[in-house]
Amino acid sequence: MPHHGSHRRPAPAPGGHVFPRAASTVLPDPSRFFAPELLAAPLPTNSFFQNFVLKNGDQPEYLHPYSVRSPGGAALDVCYPSRNHSPSFDIQTFVADLTVADAAGGAERHRIAAFDDLSVTLDVSPTLRAHLVRGCPYVTVVTTAGPVDVSVASVHAFVDVAACDGAGTKWRLGMNSGQTFLLYASAPIHLAQAGTTRLSAPGFAGAIRVAYLPDASMEPVLDRYSGCFPTAGDAALNRPFCVDYSWRKAGHGELLMLAHPLHLRLLSDDCGVRVLDDFRYRSIDGDLVGVVGDSWALRADPVSPTWHSTRGVSEDGVAEVAAALRADVAGLASAPITTTSSYFYGKAVARAARLALIAEEVGCPDAIPAVQSFLRATVTPWLDGSFQGNGFFYDAKWGGLVTLQGLRDSGADFGFGIYNDHHYHLGYFLYAIAVLAKIDPCWGRKYMPQAYSMVADFMTLSRNRAGGSFTRLRMFDLWKLHSWAGGLTEFADGRNQESTSEAVNAYYSAALVGLSYGDAHLVSLGATLTALEALAAQTWWHVRAGEGIYEEDFAAANRVVGVLWANKRDSGLWFAPPEWKECRLGIQLLPVLPISEALFPDVAFVRDLVAWTEPALARDGVGEGWKGFVYALEGIYDREAALAKTRALTGHDDGNSLANLLWWLHSRGSVVGDGDGAGFGRCCWYRQYCH
Repeated sequence: MPHHGSHRRPAPAPGGHVFPRAASTVLPDPSRFFAPELLAAPLPTNSFFQNFVLKNGDQPEYLHPYSVRSPGGAALDVCYPSRNHSPSFDIQTFVADLTVADAAGGAERHRIAAFDDLSVTLDVSPTLRAHLVRGCPYVTVVTTAGPVDVSVASVHAFVDVAACDGAGTKWRLGMNSGQTFLLYASAPIHLAQAGTTRLSAPGFAGAIRVAYLPDASMEPVLDRYSGCFPTAGDAALNRPFCVDYSWRKAGHGELLMLAHPLHLRLLSDDCGVRVLDDFRYRSIDGDLVGVVGDSWALRADPVSPTWHSTRGVSEDGVAEVAAALRADVAGLASAPITTTSSYFYGKAVARAARLALIAEEVGCPDAIPAVQSFLRATVTPWLDGSFQGNGFFYDAKWGGLVTLQGLRDSGADFGFGIYNDHHYHLGYFLYAIAVLAKIDPCWGRKYMPQAYSMVADFMTLSRNRAGGSFTRLRMFDLWKLHSWAGGLTEFADGRNQESTSEAVNAYYSAALVGLSYGDAHLVSLGATLTALEALAAQTWWHVRAGEGIYEEDFAAANRVVGVLWANKRDSGLWFAPPEWKECRLGIQLLPVLPISEALFPDVAFVRDLVAWTEPALARDGVGEGWKGFVYALEGIYDREAALAKTRALTGHDDGNSLANLLWWLHSRGSVVGDGDGAGFGRCCWYRQYCH
């Protein structure tokens, strides 16, 4: 939980919650898979290992470069995934290439013994523990009690099982699939063929490391670094726009890990690691490249969370924006919010809050009181518990906010009650709260505890500890460097996220809350996560032909991913088929805000994306609201054409307005004296900390 800057301000307890407690009837029981000592603290609900603790715990998770599964029976399945792809999807498929097991078996479930940002420690049996560390080219299993009879099996037939050294500490396992795995042991191990698909190793004690060999030239590298294995990993956010990785390790020698394309882009030259450019594993996220060193520093360019546009509204546009603004503000009184959905309600109050800031920007202060009274009337009931039909509650089982509707219905509020989409819903509320606290500081002080509780639900920084209220960074993945939305639902393809722009909105809105309350730490944290989320969106959701991350058939047919999964890229959306391209564009842009330009800084890509989308607008029944988002992006490079089309719209998305679209279009244009094209260099407060 961010720390608070001023001792004069009454601040809620760090990480505290102020919403009433309630018991959910739809949440799963965490005690089935987490070690008892972990249950006293809040638990992760969108983690990279979430499948290991849901239902039977037997769905795989992708840990880069391997998919790993614990199917029961004291076994661990390891897969180096192959890919199937087409113009409409790209997917990694799971096959149990290698299974390491306690030969004595056992019916007990695996147990999560420990977890952190970069790893999970899985006890597959009382005597066999797996250190599953993300981006590790080896999977490491250690015995925890006495010698264990170990079994090594495969769905493929073993055609070549050979000890590579006299000591019996390195073995080559060749399979009829054409794959080769190397097995390293910390002590001599004797592998005997117990069948075409199974090897036995009686009475082994120590560490076993298995690694897939993609290319013979990589074997000396795997040999060289086989002695040192990571057991845990920490990602620290102690500096603005920086993430610092450090791993705990065992064994001897230097640590070899793998970096994905965004890591490589952000890896700081001065952190003392060695990049092994020829040591590569294939991945749905792009090639994973070897990096030697037990601590990395990742550094992103700063992004500044501002209330208003970075360039200002052009003089010739002020009158048009002001006229639309007055009409939209007048409409607040005649169009009350009728939904009880936390998502759609959040969009409605954030839409209204935008109007107050646009009024500030175009010099219409007289329009602000009407917005202020609308926000007080609509936001306050969700914070004081008086809203009829829904509201926020605290769930102590996993440790987080749920909604009244979500307590009994896992599908209500898009699954908010099972921890789906928290950053989306709360981001919209926080935007409205930040604006209202800015224009009505007295109200802001009164509801500061509720505001901070909502921030803490998905932006707590402290480690999971007994007595805490919320898990660490509920939605944000510090290894992938973006958020996941899936919540406590088992998915064969792992976690997923559809809307990167709503994720950006969440962290940006939290930064604005920090601005309202004079909390520099919250501003910095929100801005840092905003910057990383935007970079990840540009890396994996925005598809550029010829870039090489995705196969050519998929890359040629798509300019944006619909739903991105840990193991899959889908051109369809949860709510629309692939050919509704305007929805795909829109869900990666909405809501339109000053920060949106940080998400789409590449004008050539924007032009390409709009050209790819435009044919879909000729379809019968295309929503006016979705058209508005296409025109918003068109305005980045052709303002006049976009203005003409926007003026002809007959409706807008429920989180958007004519005033907001006109504000956006009239605040495009060149930035004087800013050569980087992004428009942030001149207004970033953090530059002195970053370089």
